[in-house]
Amino acid sequence: MAAVLVGSVFISSPDAARSKVLLFQLISVAPFAIVAPLVGPTVDRMPGGRRIVVQITAIVRAVLLLLMIPSVDSVLLFPLVFGMMIMQKTYAVSKSALVPLVVRDDAELVEANSKLGVIAGVIAALVVGPMVALGHVASALALIPGAVLCVCAAAQARRLPRDPVTTGPVLAEEKEEMRSIGILISAGGMVLIRASVGFLTFLLLFYLRSTYGLGSLAVAVAGGALGSVLGNLAAPAIRRKLPEEVMLIGALASIAVAGLFTALIGGLGSAVVLSFAVNSSASIGRMAFESIVQRDAPDANQGRVFAQYETRFQLSWVLAGVIPVLFTMPGQVGYLIVGLMGVFGTASAVVGIRAEHAGRPLPPTLTARARQTLRKEVARRRQARSVDEVADLPPGAPLPPPKPGDKRR
Repeated sequence: MAAVLVGSVFISSPDAARSKVLLFQLISVAPFAIVAPLVGPTVDRMPGGRRIVVQITAIVRAVLLLLMIPSVDSVLLFPLVFGMMIMQKTYAVSKSALVPLVVRDDAELVEANSKLGVIAGVIAALVVGPMVALGHVASALALIPGAVLCVCAAAQARRLPRDPVTTGPVLAEEKEEMRSIGILISAGGMVLIRASVGFLTFLLLFYLRSTYGLGSLAVAVAGGALGSVLGNLAAPAIRRKLPEEVMLIGALASIAVAGLFTALIGGLGSAVVLSFAVNSSASIGRMAFESIVQRDAPDANQGRVFAQYETRFQLSWVLAGVIPVLFTMPGQVGYLIVGLMGVFGTASAVVGIRAEHAGRPLPPTLTARARQTLRKEVARRRQARSVDEVADLPPGAPLPPPKPGDKRR
């Protein structure tokens, strides 16, 4: 499916490619408008449990893949892709919530997530590259075995354990656990990791293509794919030495070091090195984040938690990726931006973890500070208007009734 979508980008002029990439980014983030408010609670509350959700999404994906074959050159392709991505995100949420049921203890969470990540990375490397090389039509024909694999996945999902389903509302204690300090810190780190991946992906797409040609882009993409697989492979060994929180800090620090180093060196080799480092760090960071949520979030609400944070991660990926699509910049400037994102993420995670260990509340984020400032400014203006209204009244006139939200007596 990815090969069908991006195949035309590589044969387009740079200006035409930018508009197609922006459309792809819009399509990639739109399904999360459905996943967050609807799919997460459905995954947690659906009769039959998450195993049924996995089976349903596999069957629907098989049907959508078959419908995409005659529609690769039609506008109909985009609503089919939209539905396909909703099913893919629904499956991803269900899969992450099911992992705790198939391990013996929390120490095996990273290893289980790592195996799933390695499988996904190897299959993607084996399939996407040849399909892009074969061309647009050949890639469309490859959707047939994709549909067959989805049917096999639906049958295989019957072997998954039945998970308990809670039909009642989310309790106050569960809401507190869903917003624990550990989950908030790891989610904040993952937002910056996904932003660095999105920014670097589209920076290299246009910078390397215009500077070194399509061959160099393929080398950088291969370096990133190799980094993802090796990051997944290395995560269990790292977890045996370090806790998940330190894994996440290490992933952010690696992005910081690699970005600043390649900004000083420049060149095609730096692009490949940075692509490898960012994608391997992203894999390790994701393993750490998923394990923290699977360990700390309430079992009956993990689908909701994963859906909410996946929405934020995808939005950060898209928003950061839009910048190099709209504005052409030198490679070294882009590498520096990636490095600075890693520096900020590392510092934020360290401060958050220290606050958690000291029993202090987390420092407010920039977004929270902006909202607080906005609320204070709105309250100040309301109070100023109230004072002006009273001052304009003639002597002896009654005070006007308070407006909703007005705290005057």
